Amino acid sequence: MDGSNPRSRARLLGHPIHPMLVPFPIAFFIGAFLSDLASLQSDHAFWARASAWLLGAGLLGALLAAAAGLADFLGDRRIRSLGAAWVHMLGNVAVVAIELVNLGLRLDDPAGALPTPGAYLSGAAFLLLGLTGWMGGELVFRHRVGVSGADAG
Repeated sequence: MDGSNPRSRARLLGHPIHPMLVPFPIAFFIGAFLSDLASLQSDHAFWARASAWLLGAGLLGALLAAAAGLADFLGDRRIRSLGAAWVHMLGNVAVVAIELVNLGLRLDDPAGALPTPGAYLSGAAFLLLGLTGWMGGELVFRHRVGVSGADAG
């Protein structure tokens, strides 16, 4: 090894793409959880519809972020050797699976998935995002994944 940090393969003008994309699905999935909570409190159909739209937007954003993240994961064996990378990737795959089921339950009747399965699935994804986000931070701040050598000091 040359002593450099693990390098991001998916870049735009030298900047890693994955960290540019992940805030969107995270925000949409958290928004879906919060709108589920609002729906449970108000019993207004608007919040259930908002959750369904947020889940759909989050899943689209997650696909883009996953493509960039997978390019990074597969592009440097040093990244694949990190336990945090595996937890981050597999945990986010689980989040996407949970949210796919969550959206699927809402397609015909967004309010019909509440209060029980939809809110629980949103809550589970919310909690799992906390773990995967922490692991993503570990990859950047502890293992310096995607941090250029000039910034590593």
